[in-house]
Amino acid sequence: MSKKKNKDPKPEASSGEKIGNKTYESELKKLHIELVKLQEWVVQTGQKVVIVFEGRDTAGKGGTIRAITERVSPRIFRVVALPAPSDREKSQMYTQRYLPHLPAAGEVVIFDRSWYNRAGVERVMGFASEDLVKRFLDMVPLVEHAIVSSGIILLKYWLDVSPEEQTRRLQSRIEDGRKVWKLTPMDLKSYTRWSEYTEARDDMFKHTHSDWAPWIVAQSDDKKRARLNIISDILKRIPYEEVPREKVSLPKRKIKEEATAPKHKVEQVEERF
Repeated sequence: MSKKKNKDPKPEASSGEKIGNKTYESELKKLHIELVKLQEWVVQTGQKVVIVFEGRDTAGKGGTIRAITERVSPRIFRVVALPAPSDREKSQMYTQRYLPHLPAAGEVVIFDRSWYNRAGVERVMGFASEDLVKRFLDMVPLVEHAIVSSGIILLKYWLDVSPEEQTRRLQSRIEDGRKVWKLTPMDLKSYTRWSEYTEARDDMFKHTHSDWAPWIVAQSDDKKRARLNIISDILKRIPYEEVPREKVSLPKRKIKEEATAPKHKVEQVEERF
């Protein structure tokens, strides 16, 4: 197995301006190549990786996850975004419903929000009492220590966004028919509680930032720059190596002329474009 080269692709330094599409696509392509190498290393070595994404509403978690996963296998990179808990799940130990989704050998699991719901939205919106939140914050470092001790690589990212940019993005959801589905009544209620979310975030960091599972904060007012920086950070923190591949070439084949079109009557997609 060849050693990983110390050439982590890095986006150009921030100039204070949002990164352009051309630079973004060029840098993202380089990072996608490295993510494929990471995927092959995970499969060959049986590694287990968990990446947790948390952050304020509109901070860009979904777009970042799509940028990570769009060129890798969904069978290796699994995205977990759990719905609200059922009555049965509400009666379980809080982290219990997340544990079955942890990776087996050769898998990367990405949590689009996670067990940290209890320290964030549940706390701020009053769905969990302060006693439950305190017990959660005391328990989580122990659970995460057990996860890491089992051989799982655990990365936790918090995406932060300014109040001005959050307002702009929420307004965009109202006005754009492609995004209106993203706007929920909960988003509108949460919008009024910026300071409460800040306090909850800081208390969460205080209790759950650890040597074995540190919090990693990314500024995401520039979504594209944030995606590049986060993917670069993931590649830096996971000690993957490039797995040698055999050279691939296409075998010869013969195609009968009549075999290119259907033999039986079917409908066709109307070519409107």
